[in-house]
Amino acid sequence: MNKTVALLILVGLVSGILSGCSEGKSSAKSGEDQILQYQSAPGSVSFPELAADLGYLGDLKLESIGDSVGGPESIQLTATKQIDFGAAFNGAIIKSYAKNVKIKSVIGSYGSDQNTYVGAYALEGGAIKSAKDFIGKKIGVNILGAHSEFVIKDYLRQGNLTEKEIEQVTLVTVPSSSAEQILRNHQIDVVMLSGIARDRALTTGGVAEIFKDIDVFGTEFTAGDYFFTDQYIKDNPNTVRQFVDGVAKAIEWARTTPREEVIKRFEEIINKRERKETTDNLKFWKSTGISEKGGVITPSEYDVWIDWLVANGELKEGQVKPEELYTNEFNPFAK
Repeated sequence: MNKTVALLILVGLVSGILSGCSEGKSSAKSGEDQILQYQSAPGSVSFPELAADLGYLGDLKLESIGDSVGGPESIQLTATKQIDFGAAFNGAIIKSYAKNVKIKSVIGSYGSDQNTYVGAYALEGGAIKSAKDFIGKKIGVNILGAHSEFVIKDYLRQGNLTEKEIEQVTLVTVPSSSAEQILRNHQIDVVMLSGIARDRALTTGGVAEIFKDIDVFGTEFTAGDYFFTDQYIKDNPNTVRQFVDGVAKAIEWARTTPREEVIKRFEEIINKRERKETTDNLKFWKSTGISEKGGVITPSEYDVWIDWLVANGELKEGQVKPEELYTNEFNPFAK
């Protein structure tokens, strides 16, 4: 009897070991990344974070390695493999690609529409009313070389300022969290605000809108994308497909779900993170800002910034083509 029991135990152990080996080989064979490292933003919820909470990412996990400073940093960290995916303004993505940074956009990350946009704000009752009034003034932006800088320079050119006059307009980097207060303290003359920060400033009062990006470019548009390196996509095609599929569904969930319900979900996500973040600003959330269904990328989203960079002397004609910068092959809404 003891020998029989011992034999059964031995058979069970061997079976377990073989089963474990089989599972290990299966996992090793797939060999794709299942834990995606990225940067998060305090007090806000990104579409990948929303996708994870809604269960759209399946068995993929997200791991935040710290707070996001801006698109250019996100590009650098992704390119140097310190994070797996990043998000940035499309103009910054173009400039990086032109410098041989091998990243590829896979789905939209943010944009501008009638509810969600980037605008220029000055204190009420001030002298700044038109493009000419910007000469000699300081404008606060969250980061140089990104969305706000492109919008400002186009606005000034449309206002018939010469390049020499535009050079007299100083862009100053200010933290997004304190940009409004810096304006109210008269440390800058104009500040670029968007989303929650903009609505909070308007609710407080005492600031006036000078222009907004959708006025400058004359349309609603997706302005930035999520991206991976070319090598990451090559090594992890199924992971990227699963990520894009989930994020696309999350974008559509946020687009089609009542605003109050979206905000409530965002609050729950932030509270579950237990990072001592405030949820006060979420009440100002209004829309995704993304123009295409499921965050599908269109050539025009890059054409406009390529043309801008060529006109600005930062790119040569034909140096970068839109189709080199993105792919929709992983997005279910592109079919």
